[in-house]
Amino acid sequence: MKNQREIVNIWWEGPFTLSEIENKQVGDNQNEDYGIYQIYGAHPVYGSNILLYIGKAVQQTLSTRLNQETHWWSNQDAQNIQIYFGRLIGETPSENVWTNMIDKAEKLLIFAHRPAHNSSNINSIKNEEVKNTHVLNWGEFKDLQPEVSSMRIFDETDELNDNYFIMKKS
Repeated sequence: MKNQREIVNIWWEGPFTLSEIENKQVGDNQNEDYGIYQIYGAHPVYGSNILLYIGKAVQQTLSTRLNQETHWWSNQDAQNIQIYFGRLIGETPSENVWTNMIDKAEKLLIFAHRPAHNSSNINSIKNEEVKNTHVLNWGEFKDLQPEVSSMRIFDETDELNDNYFIMKKS
């Protein structure tokens, strides 16, 4: 079973504003606001409405997590920041399995999309951390790729696949 794929299905909702997050107005049940999130807004180099950050809310709700990161409120375009929130869909696994799946999904999404304000997992990722993981994004996933897979990023020798980084011109 060493080559068994792990499929991580994420259902995305949004956009939410900072105000909605601050007032805990995310989703139907605030007790279930755990998962992964993406933040869009203005960047002085890249422009407006771009993917700024991908993070996770584990062992705390999304509103609690984002209220810890007050720098988003001082963004030059804070009134236009949009937040998308993703939850695992399907059968709910144990807490350890759930946390592991969210960790893998966050690492793969950051590596594949390179958000402007992420520093960890943006330039490097280890195959043993995400081996055979396939993330499927559903719902309102905004600018994320519908699918991200470690099998595309790494070759059979567990090295980064050079072809992943080559842009083919049509």
